[in-house]
Amino acid sequence: MSVLPLAGVVDTFWAVMEVAVPLGIAAAYLKRANSLADEGRPVPIWRQLCFALGIIVVGGSVAGPIDDQADKLLWVHMIQHLMLADVASLLIVLGFTGPLLQPLLSFRAGRPLRRLTHPVVAISLFTLNLYIWHIPFLYQAVLTDTSLHVLEHLLFLGTGILLWMPLFGPLPKPQWFGKGAHVIYTVGIWAPAMILANVFMWSDVVFYPDYSATAEAVGITPIADQSTSGAILMGECTFLALGIFAWVFLNWAKEDIEKQDLLDLAFDRHVELSAARAARAVAAGRGPELRARIEAGQTIPEHPPPGAGGG
Repeated sequence: MSVLPLAGVVDTFWAVMEVAVPLGIAAAYLKRANSLADEGRPVPIWRQLCFALGIIVVGGSVAGPIDDQADKLLWVHMIQHLMLADVASLLIVLGFTGPLLQPLLSFRAGRPLRRLTHPVVAISLFTLNLYIWHIPFLYQAVLTDTSLHVLEHLLFLGTGILLWMPLFGPLPKPQWFGKGAHVIYTVGIWAPAMILANVFMWSDVVFYPDYSATAEAVGITPIADQSTSGAILMGECTFLALGIFAWVFLNWAKEDIEKQDLLDLAFDRHVELSAARAARAVAAGRGPELRARIEAGQTIPEHPPPGAGGG
């Protein structure tokens, strides 16, 4: 019986891990969601669907025709990375709730997640990861090193999840990270990617010559392959940024309307309520609770007791 070379064993291990990690995350999610449903705190169906779709996108990007062609065409490899770093990670984060993540955060190994999802840390890690993997020798090395390629995919997915947590995740955010900061954060996501996209689109230098032969084999020049990958990156980032800007401004308007409604209600019910207090409650998603207290004629303290949130 022949023995697999060590390199073959390592490659097989990482290939299995690429599938096992997303499946393990999905199994843990399903188990926790079922537990919360039994406790009467179900995860909303739309969040569960988002998470499931995110896992499907991960599977579609690392297996099948996309993965096969990613080793041959640079523009397909770009699509694969965007599916992991932007699309799948965003869908997964949309599937999270605070109670769902509570067991993870209670373990010592999960506690650093709070620091890693700080807006400054998250966007820095994502941008650093994006640029490191586009260094020519690393980008080409993944074509022949399965372990490195799987690590690349896991890091794109992982840093993508960190990137979206400050905007869409359930963990507490810094007090300064309001709607204006959301806009700046979105620009911080968009600008580095746009720089990279323009370099790919307009450069006359082939950055990844290892793709040249496979691109020419299908009738595409290496420069055209590289330019196409830049155009895909630019288009995806622009579409995503516009979507986030729209979400931020719509939420901004919605919160302003809800805040004003609370202030008007408090005035009508002769309950003392400051604009800052109402704004904090609305931003924390506790506007309905504050409304119920106003309707009951309760006194609203300017600063709620610890653990009461913004309501």
